[in-house]
Amino acid sequence: MLAALFRRHGGPEVMEVGEVPTPVPGPGQVLVKVRAAALNHIDIWLRRGLPALKVALPHIAGGDVCGTVAGLGSGVRGAKEGDRVVLNPGLSCGRCPSCLDGRDNFCPEYKMLGEHAWGGEAEYVVVPAANLVPAPTGASDTDLAAVPTAYITAWQMLVDRAAVRQGETVLIIAAGSGVGTAALQIAKLHGARVIATASTARKLEAARAHGADETINHAETDLVAEVKRLTGRRGVDIVVEHAGGAAFEKSVVACARGGRIVTCGATAGHEVTLNLRHVFWRQISVLGSTLASKSRLFTIVDLVAAGRLSPIVASVLPLGDIGQAHRMLEAREAFGKVVLRVSS
Repeated sequence: MLAALFRRHGGPEVMEVGEVPTPVPGPGQVLVKVRAAALNHIDIWLRRGLPALKVALPHIAGGDVCGTVAGLGSGVRGAKEGDRVVLNPGLSCGRCPSCLDGRDNFCPEYKMLGEHAWGGEAEYVVVPAANLVPAPTGASDTDLAAVPTAYITAWQMLVDRAAVRQGETVLIIAAGSGVGTAALQIAKLHGARVIATASTARKLEAARAHGADETINHAETDLVAEVKRLTGRRGVDIVVEHAGGAAFEKSVVACARGGRIVTCGATAGHEVTLNLRHVFWRQISVLGSTLASKSRLFTIVDLVAAGRLSPIVASVLPLGDIGQAHRMLEAREAFGKVVLRVSS
C-alpha cells in the first residue's frame, strides 16, 4: 500500500509517500480502507523526534480516520466488509479494571493510533474492532476524519473534567486549533459564554463566525487585562488550555474564584511557574486531561449527525501533499483541521 511516512527525523522535507506492506488484521482486529485522515500536532512532534518516545522507522502517523471496513480478523463480530466507520484513536488492553469501568484512557497499556502504532495516513490501517464507530450517512469523510482526537479531547476537558454549566464563561486559548475549535462548539452546546483567543485577526473573525461571544488577540494585547475587562473584573469560570508556557501562567490569573483550568497539552512549553497563592486563595482547580473514553466518540458522532456539532476543516489535501500539510500545521496557518484525502 501507499502511505505518508518518514524514514528519519527532521523538518517537513522528510515526509514522503512510499510503499509499505499492507497490514493484515489479527484476531479481534479489522482492516480499514482509509478515505480521509486528519493531522494532529503530535504528527509534528513525532516527525521531529521525541526523546521519551522512540518510534520504529519508517513511521506512519495519523490517529483520525474515516474509512470502510475491508477485512476482518478472526473472532470479529458486529462489523462487516463495506461498513463505513470512524476510528477511535485510543488503543487499550480491554481487560484491566479501567477498561472494564469505561475509563479506557486510564489503561496502563494505553497507546494512540499513529503514535505508538502505525496510523491512518495510508491506504489501509488495522485497528481493534472495539475502535470502530459507525459513520453517519449525512457527514462527509473529511468532516468525520476531523472529529475524533480533537472532539473527544475537548469533550472530556469541558464536560467530564471541568463540568461546564449553562451560563458560565469559558476562555479558550488558541481557539483556531483542532482542540480549540472543538471546545468552542462544545462550550456553546452547553450554554456557555465563550471568549476565544488567537494570534491573528483572520482567526478571531473565524472564531466569532463559529459562535465565540468575545475574542482576544493574545499576540497584541494583554490576555489577563482583556479577560478582566470582558468579565467586569470577575474572571472566567473555565480555561481550556493546551499550550502551556506563558499561556498557562496567565490562565491562572484570568480565573474567577472557584474557576477551573483544564489542560491537555504543552505545545508552547511543559515547564511553568505556578503562583500557589492564586490557586489556594481563589480556590482554583487545575485539571489534567488526555483524550477520553471510547464511548464519548459515539455521543459526539451522533451530535455531528444531528447537526449540533460541525467539524471545521481548514484544508483538504491529497496524500501526496503530506509535506505541505505538515508545513501548514507547523506554521499555524489553519483555523480548524488539515485533512488528507486518501481515497474515494
